[in-house]
Formats: sequence, structure tokens, C-alpha cells
Amino acid sequence: MRVVSGTYKGKHLKAVPGQSTRPTTDKVKEAIFNMIGPYFDGGLALDLFAGSGGLGIEALSRGVDKAIFVDREGKAIQTIHENIRTCGCEDQAEVYRNDASRALKALLKRELVLDYVFLDPPYKKQQLVKLLEVIDSENLLSPKGIIVCEHGSDLTLPQQVGRFEQVKHEDYGIISISIFNKIEMQLENIKGDY
Repeated sequence: MRVVSGTYKGKHLKAVPGQSTRPTTDKVKEAIFNMIGPYFDGGLALDLFAGSGGLGIEALSRGVDKAIFVDREGKAIQTIHENIRTCGCEDQAEVYRNDASRALKALLKRELVLDYVFLDPPYKKQQLVKLLEVIDSENLLSPKGIIVCEHGSDLTLPQQVGRFEQVKHEDYGIISISIFNKIEMQLENIKGDY
């Protein structure tokens, strides 16, 4: 596992020891960032089921200002810290051991607005629709924000969840990527074309 592109390109990332997490492969990671980027001009990212931190670190490498990493597993938190040190991006990262819903509440209390959200929950416990609903109802996503959902290809996410609409979907074997953004954003873009 490595950083695919950007400032930290080629840096090797450690995987979380054991079988509790499955890292996003470099191929899928590259595909995700080609769909939403590939490079960014600042912004705040949330890597909610961070595992090794690969998605958040990739976002930092490609120009995001800051990333918040959340995982509830102690081994994952340790691995994220090691990978952040490897890339030398400690000053751009916040790492928290927490579960997803409590982490979102903590972000709400801090009145943070996210530009990029990476949701890669364990496949057996998919709660993606519920998480999308919370992010929508609490206004945690910026108007032009993007949510990336990584899930098993046997799961079909709805085209619309609250004010979020699925704008891209790709399958990579047993893994699927579904990308959502705010419907208002698309309307603004359409108006801007005339």
C-alpha cells in the first residue's frame, strides 16, 4: 500500500495488523481520486472509518489542507499515527478514536463544515444511508462538498438521500464506489452554464 499521487507520492503505508480492517487497494484509491479530483485546492476532509488512514492521507497528498481521521480500533489509530509520521503531515492531521456517530456529533459541536467525506465502514455492518442522513440533517457538508462511499458491490445505495444525490458509481470486483454531492450544487452549476 502506498500514496498514489501528490506530495507524498510513493510513500509506503502500513496496513492495520489483523483482519479487522481491509485497506482500500491502490487501484481503487486511484480510481476514487480520479473521480473526485484528482487534485484539490485546500479544504477539510474526514476519513470516518479510517483504518490505516490511506484515503485521508491521499487527500492531503493531493492538496487538501487538513484531514480528520476517526476509527474505533486501537490498532487502527496506532497505524494512522505511524503513516502520518511516515508522510510528515502531522500538522495537517487530527486523529480520534471514536465511533462514527459520536465523531459526527463532536464535529457538529465544533461547527466544522467538511469538503470531502470518506465513508468506508465494515461491509458486514453497512450504515451508509444512516450516515448520509446524519451528515445531511446536521449540515456537515459544504455546498460543494463530496461524499465518497466505499461498499460491497452487493449493496445498492439509493440515488438520493436527503439533499444528497448519487452522481457517480463504479464497481471494482467485490467493491463499489458511490459518490454523492448536494443537489443544490448541481443546480448552481447548471445555472452557471447559461
